[in-house]
Amino acid sequence: MNTSFSFSGIPKFEFGAGKINMLPNIASSYGTDLLLITGNSSFKKSGKLDEIIKKLTDSNIKVHTATVNKEPSPKIVDSIVDCNINNNIDIVAAIGGGSVIDAGKAVAAMLTEKSSVKDFLEGVGTKTPSGSTLPFIAIPTTSGTGSEATKNAVISEVGENGFKKSLRHNNFIPKIAILDPELTITCPSSITASSGLDALSQLIESYVSTKSTPLTDALAFDAIGKVFKALIPVSTNNPDNIELRAEMSYASFISGITLAHAGLGTVHGMASVIGGLVEAPHGLICGKLLAPWCKATIEELKKESSSESNRYLDKFVNIGKILLQTENNRNIILQNLIETLFTWEKKLGLPSLTKYGLKNNMISKIASESGNKNNPVSLTDDIKAEILTKTLV
Repeated sequence: MNTSFSFSGIPKFEFGAGKINMLPNIASSYGTDLLLITGNSSFKKSGKLDEIIKKLTDSNIKVHTATVNKEPSPKIVDSIVDCNINNNIDIVAAIGGGSVIDAGKAVAAMLTEKSSVKDFLEGVGTKTPSGSTLPFIAIPTTSGTGSEATKNAVISEVGENGFKKSLRHNNFIPKIAILDPELTITCPSSITASSGLDALSQLIESYVSTKSTPLTDALAFDAIGKVFKALIPVSTNNPDNIELRAEMSYASFISGITLAHAGLGTVHGMASVIGGLVEAPHGLICGKLLAPWCKATIEELKKESSSESNRYLDKFVNIGKILLQTENNRNIILQNLIETLFTWEKKLGLPSLTKYGLKNNMISKIASESGNKNNPVSLTDDIKAEILTKTLV
């Protein structure tokens, strides 16, 4: 057990059905000019966005709007900032999936800076964020990235020399997160599935991370059980179940907390490189990688046969026991966990990443450029290539 660790802040949050109605009162405590960033999604098409804007204007809040319809790039962030730099914005709110919330974080920070967001990205820019930011409210409409709980915003530039990097500072944690599971009901089944698998991968990766702590373990393990219970029903035959939607909203939020404090493993290491090469949804990438990564990691841990590797195997067994509560045979438990994850991928209809432009000739580049940071065992480039090949089918 890691007995030496620290735990930094999480946002104040409001959790529960109907909590979105608190937005006008919360926003008015910070000022009268609100920049509202949304996605071009089912939430907007449902008419709920218009209802929220009306409630804000009825509360004497001037609403400025911007739309983000894909993962944010430096160009998208800079454009929103340029359009609003002279609008005397007091507060920024983002209603949408992880991409929208990441964009909102970056815009809130860059409205106080005099430079492109690209200049502040880790591994790309040369400047360190000052930490200056406008107050930011995160309101997720998907249950996936956990961005509403973290201090970083992921910014991508897709192409041969593309990247997927973070803008990061402790001050970029949202001031408030409004977690209203009713907002996720209109989320399409494909997005519910892929974002849910993203949350699950974050929870499992942080639970078996070499940086995990007793606190992150407790949070992650409980939330993994909630995803196992809720993800398939809300993605298939029971999408309107508010109790199950609440389980997923909670699990997603917890995944953001655990990834921020325990780190992630090779799934997200590979996903980051893929995200710089092709415009595939992040949740889908993680969903396609999760089962083969789990299989490869367990197989490599079994080969090591050390007290350390056995400790991580025990963690995978703990996860597997959620699915097979009355089984005591470790190998059966682990095999069932792996088979369940592969079955879920098929049951949820995750498409091949070839649909988004990922090709065989990219595999070696992705394998060599992606690391094993925090993974419980180091995976060779050849093993990573085998995992990546599974995403092409």
